[in-house]
Amino acid sequence: MQISSRFTIAVHILICIETFKNDYKVTSDFLASSVNANPVVIRRLLQQLKKADIVNVIRGSGGTEITKPLNTITLLDIYHAVECIEKGELFHFHENPNPLCPVGKNIHSVLDSRLQKIQEAMELELKSVTVQDLLNDSQKQILQNP
Repeated sequence: MQISSRFTIAVHILICIETFKNDYKVTSDFLASSVNANPVVIRRLLQQLKKADIVNVIRGSGGTEITKPLNTITLLDIYHAVECIEKGELFHFHENPNPLCPVGKNIHSVLDSRLQKIQEAMELELKSVTVQDLLNDSQKQILQNP
């Protein structure tokens, strides 16, 4: 299992928007140059972030702005906005374990509650980090490595 790059790109986008908002018109092309990705990928992510009420996208070359205070946007908010997880479940269990096999018959009882606890722990950790935390760290890094 691996979380897609959409998540880290979305975080990158938000930090870029905030970092450059006063100096540049932050468009999908501008963001794509920082991420080193196709602007179409950026536009798709911006639409997902917009749907989650995290950003506002101004049509044409109007740019992008963050709609909420950075200290209220958590990594969990971003994760939920851009990751496609079915029914809110991080782990997708294989569909039909063999009920005639002793392992297949019992695999759900062995794994289900543990996987749920792992997902809850990950979500709790994601919820504890805000975009403001990351922006602060980013600004320190920029000062040290301009």
